[in-house]
Amino acid sequence: MTEQQKTPYDLPDVSGLSIGILGGTGDQGKGLARRFALAGHRVTIGSRKAERAQQAADDLTGERGGAGLPVSGAENPVAAGQSDVVIVAVPWDGHKPTLESLRAELDGKIVVDCVNPLGFEKGKGAFALPVEEGSAAEQAAAVLTGSRVVAAFHHVSAKLLLDPEVDGMELDVLVLGNDREATDLVQALAGRIPGMRGVYGGKLHNAGQVEAFTANLISMNRRYKAHAGLRITDV
Repeated sequence: MTEQQKTPYDLPDVSGLSIGILGGTGDQGKGLARRFALAGHRVTIGSRKAERAQQAADDLTGERGGAGLPVSGAENPVAAGQSDVVIVAVPWDGHKPTLESLRAELDGKIVVDCVNPLGFEKGKGAFALPVEEGSAAEQAAAVLTGSRVVAAFHHVSAKLLLDPEVDGMELDVLVLGNDREATDLVQALAGRIPGMRGVYGGKLHNAGQVEAFTANLISMNRRYKAHAGLRITDV
């Protein structure tokens, strides 16, 4: 970490941090893995099966411009244990059991939850699902009592993350959490991706409406055939 921040805009140097991505074989996790590896971070894609994780990593290193990317695949416990920061990008139905199985590996780490608890219904589209704890991020915090949980990266288009024709993401990432050092670090990580900026969005108990807003973005994108994100003004 750098010296004490002097303003809300002063963020730590995170260039040397390694990143693990649980659920990294899905489009969002794989896309984040690609962008962080392009930014120079050592990335470990995690999956229940090491072979699937390594295949996802091989897909990224085999694409145009991907040769030599610092990305590899491993089983979730290995990806979680050997990384400085861990991003949770698993499907919602596997969220809680996955985290429960990795308490030991995630203890003491900053865990970034980007899971959106959504349902889909014909004629109604995407909608937010109720979560007993209030949000996926709060559920993660309840399970991972020894970790510092941060909510972020909910509104990032997986298609754009994976598109080699897209150089910059051009959006803001809302970062929520109860630990200032952890949210500053995740804001800085977001800024490692060209065009992207991390913006503090409140305490973790405000994560529910951020996760739910993803349903609105999905509706916008379907109507306008776009990949809309967010930009925050006057900050």
